[in-house]
Amino acid sequence: MTLTFTPASPPGTEGALTNAEVQRIRNDFPILQTSVNGKPLVYLDSGATSQNPLSVMEAEQEFYEQRNAAVHRGSHLLAVEATDAYEDARAAVARFIGAAAGELVWTSNATEAINLLAYSMSNASLGRGGAAARRFALAPGDRIVVTEMEHHANLIPWQELAARTGAELRFIPVDDDGALRLEEAAALLTPSTKVLAFTHASNVLGTINPVDELVRLARNVGALTVLDACQSVPHLPVDVKALDVDFLVFSGHKMLGPTGIGALYGRAGLLNAMPPFLTGGSMITTVSMERAEYLPSPNRFEAGTQRISQAIALGAAANYLTETGMPRIEAWEAALGARLVDGLSGIDGIRVMGPAAGTGRIGLAAFDVDGVHAHDVGQFLDDRGIAVRVGHHCAQPLHRRLGLTATTRASTYLYNTTDEVDFFLEAVSGVRSFFGAKP
Repeated sequence: MTLTFTPASPPGTEGALTNAEVQRIRNDFPILQTSVNGKPLVYLDSGATSQNPLSVMEAEQEFYEQRNAAVHRGSHLLAVEATDAYEDARAAVARFIGAAAGELVWTSNATEAINLLAYSMSNASLGRGGAAARRFALAPGDRIVVTEMEHHANLIPWQELAARTGAELRFIPVDDDGALRLEEAAALLTPSTKVLAFTHASNVLGTINPVDELVRLARNVGALTVLDACQSVPHLPVDVKALDVDFLVFSGHKMLGPTGIGALYGRAGLLNAMPPFLTGGSMITTVSMERAEYLPSPNRFEAGTQRISQAIALGAAANYLTETGMPRIEAWEAALGARLVDGLSGIDGIRVMGPAAGTGRIGLAAFDVDGVHAHDVGQFLDDRGIAVRVGHHCAQPLHRRLGLTATTRASTYLYNTTDEVDFFLEAVSGVRSFFGAKP
């Protein structure tokens, strides 16, 4: 089965989306027609989880209704059709990021993808995988480098890998505006550095990091690069070959897809040299009672029955985004993000995190309200039908660096309108007076 989908009212191909086009796109998302607390839903939490168009839900339902079977295992018709749909989805998602199908490994989410890398490197450090895997081995004296703005999912697995192998974990700090201090990055990336793991776009600051410069620094010392693209793949045109990273991870539920599915991109030569992480059925060639031999990637990393329906639905999501036009989505969200940042910056008592409007950032804004806790801000907005994220956003070290324990975050996507942003800004302007915060 070939996964194709054309939105009900496909926009053009030039420039940003328009409010009129976005209104038509919204018709594809049933949840956006609902109410919260008696108010029309204004969903500004896509940085955590995006909503799903009908085509994505229908793709998953269609699989269960017409071709539900295990993949890569049976010769009967349903099994063949299920396998074809599963691999068509892999090809669609790989194409979406400029990769070959064999370079895309299904995982349950980006967190699992990063853990897959960390545990594979741990296995290599134990001598597993033979000579080909030695480049992934770590030992005392080696270094892993991350950044101070990382989501916990791109920090804790590396902490654990360092603890298991004796390697040193260091981080690139941020300045008072939340930008990476690249001069310190150059000093930290020494010949002992084996891995540089960093986010493409910060889920708190909205910052789009200089991938080309960081990759260049890593290449100069022979370090592998791991890019957390959870906040970029859904919102920006991403080409893994142009980025020149070794590995890249992202989650389906942030890009119109279902939960429980994500992906790891890796250069084919690297993936085929890495020892497997999870083991069992479907990822082997030969098994005896004493040993096993493993299939090439991606199968060597996909043990057991896979997330078949979720993968198919994610393929439909990738096609939806492609048909809509990623450059147009990027431009629309840049306009929404600038509107958010400009509007929030003009409200007394509001501190906006990250770079100024008009600079390289995605369409989200995290902010602190002087005298009002983020959880209270979130409840205030929820009472008005506005869904935002509150807390540390799984980035405690970054919040600590910025002198905060929590922020409120509004994040946009292709289905948000300027009217929604303005309604949100009007609501935020009344928060401090509602709670009696001192001027």
